[in-house]
Amino acid sequence: MNELFQPGLENVIASETQISYLDVANEEIVLRGYDLIELAQKVTYLDIVSLLLNGILPNEEQYKGLEQALRNEAGLSKEMFELLRLLPKNTHLMDVLRTGISALAGDEKEIDDRSREANYRKSIRLLAKVPQIVADSYRAIHNLEPAQPNKNLSYSANFLHMITGRVPTEMETKVFDQSLIVYSEHEMPNSTFTARVIASTQADIIGALTGAVASLKGTLHGGANEAVMQMLLVAGAVEEMEPLILGKLSRKERIMGFGHRVYMNKPDPRALLMKAALQPLAIAKGQEHLYHMCVIGEEVMKREKGLYPNLDYYAAPVYYLLGIPIDLFTPVFLAARTIGVCAHVIEQHENNRLFRPRVLYSGPRNLHP
Repeated sequence: MNELFQPGLENVIASETQISYLDVANEEIVLRGYDLIELAQKVTYLDIVSLLLNGILPNEEQYKGLEQALRNEAGLSKEMFELLRLLPKNTHLMDVLRTGISALAGDEKEIDDRSREANYRKSIRLLAKVPQIVADSYRAIHNLEPAQPNKNLSYSANFLHMITGRVPTEMETKVFDQSLIVYSEHEMPNSTFTARVIASTQADIIGALTGAVASLKGTLHGGANEAVMQMLLVAGAVEEMEPLILGKLSRKERIMGFGHRVYMNKPDPRALLMKAALQPLAIAKGQEHLYHMCVIGEEVMKREKGLYPNLDYYAAPVYYLLGIPIDLFTPVFLAARTIGVCAHVIEQHENNRLFRPRVLYSGPRNLHP
């Protein structure tokens, strides 16, 4: 086998970046020099937006300016909701989201301007509109009225409000905001790589994000949080969790929410943060059994397979307790990751080289008709 061939491009360096790095040896996710977990404990999602787009954490004036810019760009047209409503009712919500994001290109006057300044403005518009597309995707498919944004709420609180239809508590807002932070950026997963490959053709930022949505729909990338929650609901009780997992393992079924291409023999730091957030939330909601079920599942998988939970494993019950429909778990993931994808597209456009890899050909030769 050619020594340059690495199936799945495993450990192949595809891009140079100043955005983020998974320092597995030190169990740290680096975001522009900061530890992501520390950031999630001390700042808000909009701080992360500013950090990823501008390279620095905002001061109070910059933060308020960003918040106002997002409010100014929020809202979807009636035509957009009608487009989503006309899709077949069995359409997967990630496909609805993909359609909605792609349709934004029609109204984007700067669609072909790839300058940093224009890409920044387009990123703000995407961040303002993607959460409502997420909320309206569910509402359109289920014949409900469009979500009504509440401009008196913070970005994260309003996002959750548009999904659930109620104003979230302070605890719910904080936990949801933390989840958006830990989903916001993660170096070079498939969706981000997809976006950079698309952007390398000089395609626009909306097209690159649309491609990322398609990538994230795949079950080996997104969707694990939904599968985790379905497994928890099937188990139903603490005492049923271990038998359920052991049965799946005996049938050689994959247990979603465990294992990661990068975190092979160590826990995902983001999972530990969501685990810490889950326990008080579960107590507050009177569903502490969900926390204990997850802990038992984690212990069984470590004992039986030597695998640790990834972010999706603990984010799933968190989203469930926040009142987010299971079908929206992956769209919410994409909404959080929108800022990371935008940052990578901006970086790609600023120092671009078209991605054009070669192949290891293993087919026949010298055939003749």
